[in-house]
Amino acid sequence: MPANRRRGEVEAVFDGRPHRLVLTLGALAELEDAFGVADLTALAERFERGRLSARDAVRILGAGLRGGGLDIAADDVAGLSHTEGAAGFVRAVADLLQATFGAADTEGGGADDAGPFPGTS
Repeated sequence: MPANRRRGEVEAVFDGRPHRLVLTLGALAELEDAFGVADLTALAERFERGRLSARDAVRILGAGLRGGGLDIAADDVAGLSHTEGAAGFVRAVADLLQATFGAADTEGGGADDAGPFPGTS
């Protein structure tokens, strides 16, 4: 079953296998804690700045993978590969953040429509 963007789901291929990512309420709470912010608005504002470190990407992708049902530790997330290298990880993060915080996507667009998030220009 393909990812449902209306539910905030995206698909990304890591280590040659497709994975569903979604920032569930639990995943968002995990990110609030990891980034030391008080609420979802502060979390979204942090991401809108468009400057994320590799460590940030590991946290976001890990939360999304766990939200999508994969039991994976941060060290394992950090060891994943993407055929497009760093650019692929950036697009996956941007796509996930857009699906979670962005405007409703009725066209099924991806990271190219992600607005202010990194790697989206």
